Amino acid sequence: MRHSMEAELLRIFIGENDKYKRRPLYEVIVEEARTQKLAGATVLRGLLGFGAHSHMHTHKILRMAEDLPLIIEIVD
Repeated sequence: MRHSMEAELLRIFIGENDKYKRRPLYEVIVEEARTQKLAGATVLRGLLGFGAHSHMHTHKILRMAEDLPLIIEIVD
């Protein structure tokens, strides 16, 4: 990306346990963004959230194995 005042943001919401060919999906997406020479990518882990089925996903000591939400932000 050239240094300019405008950029595009792509925000992707997935689950922490989502896989693509046995690899974490977030790794595959970020590596592909880098391969495509996009300006940057960040993966953020959600501490609390719910989705279409209203099932709460939370980061609490007794629920550490829970499938937490991830947000992948890609900028170019």
